[in-house]
Amino acid sequence: MHDPHFNILNVMTPFPHSVDLGASLLEARQFMKEHKIRHLPITKDGELCGIVTDHDIKIMLGPEFGSPDPDELSVLDVYVDDPYVVDIATHLASIVSTFVERKIGSAIVTKHGKLVGILTTRDVCRVLAEYLHERDNPGGGEAA
Repeated sequence: MHDPHFNILNVMTPFPHSVDLGASLLEARQFMKEHKIRHLPITKDGELCGIVTDHDIKIMLGPEFGSPDPDELSVLDVYVDDPYVVDIATHLASIVSTFVERKIGSAIVTKHGKLVGILTTRDVCRVLAEYLHERDNPGGGEAA
């Protein structure tokens, strides 16, 4: 059975948001705050080369966001250079299995090698919750 809920296009967050590898860590963090995102693809000369997460930034900057000096850090200091990248045609079950096996929380989604979105565990949980709610409440009403 093919359920449209679980088509990667319906689950991923589409965007062309990314920052250059040479960006400062504070720039990346501010960009993430402005766009309300927790995972940010990194590019070099327009090509995808990694990812940085809010978690990576928080670990690097420490609890006070001041050690080491954030003005001296760049994305290069914290990004992951081997992110999980999937083609938009990849089956969602395969991606979720990889999340569990590799203990990761996101996949960068590409089409013909170009960035088209990101899929996170939050996206998967959101669509699963919607699916379960609809399955348990087929008329749309609240359970008694």
